[in-house]
Amino acid sequence: MTHLIVTDYGREIRRVQAEILATYHEDGGTNHLDEKNLPTRAEVMELVNRILRLIFPGFYDGDDNIHRGNVESWCGYQLDKIHQGLARQLARCACIGCMGQEMQKTLARAEHVSLDFISSLPKVRRLLHKDVRAAYIGDPAAASVEEVILAYPSIQAIAMYRLAHELYLRGVPLIPRLISEYAHMHFGIDIHPGADIGDSFFIDHGTGVVIGETCEIGSNVKVYQMVTLGALSFNKDAEGRLIKGRMVKRHPTIEDDVVLYAGCTILGGETTIGRGSIIGGNVWVTSSVPDNTVITFDADKAEYRRFVRAAR
Repeated sequence: MTHLIVTDYGREIRRVQAEILATYHEDGGTNHLDEKNLPTRAEVMELVNRILRLIFPGFYDGDDNIHRGNVESWCGYQLDKIHQGLARQLARCACIGCMGQEMQKTLARAEHVSLDFISSLPKVRRLLHKDVRAAYIGDPAAASVEEVILAYPSIQAIAMYRLAHELYLRGVPLIPRLISEYAHMHFGIDIHPGADIGDSFFIDHGTGVVIGETCEIGSNVKVYQMVTLGALSFNKDAEGRLIKGRMVKRHPTIEDDVVLYAGCTILGGETTIGRGSIIGGNVWVTSSVPDNTVITFDADKAEYRRFVRAAR
């Protein structure tokens, strides 16, 4: 093994410096030197954690002094901090490079969106209450609701998804993905903020779950680890570029009361899993399944089995 011996390390550093600076002039979208109005990832996640403390009061570090005597003032303080911080981050991503009067208008719009988002928090809290109950009722290993909130990564990922989804619905750029990808990195659960998910949603274990942007999921759905709800193909425009966003439904629809077992893959925007159905582990589905259908895979015979069960 040979080693580069640099006698003049200052000269070598300057050479590398010059090469790096030269790449800054190349067009690639990886530079953001002169514009300051990008959202700050750390501040966005600080806001998310503040919101989660508001939704689950007393469950997070630093909340030891919350009690019924001071919760009213504490709640008002948290909402004010959330509004101010979120409006600032919204403005930074909504008008990159804005100055002067244009920035003032952007800040005013950002404050309006921030207040509108805050108005959704009671609804989000009610949804998460149902998600937590679904996890407690649906998992025999769950000893208490408190354990579910404190220890289940899926609840944290779902909570972050529900917050990101509300921002997504309001047309907020970038920030929803920062939130969902933070959850992806920390909890191993990848839920696009554009997905539409009903109440009482439970992800058991959760590692490796992927839920795409145009996926629609009903109520009382249970998903195990390594489940993929993805696209079967990608539509392109006349110039051969991928059609992005929700213009085309790329991901499946999962109706109420469905169970998706570990490792199953369901693909395609025209694929619907009917109400009350069960998709077994490692099953690959690319076409619709009627209500109350069970599909399993027999590894010994390398064949799928399908039957209809009695409606619940």
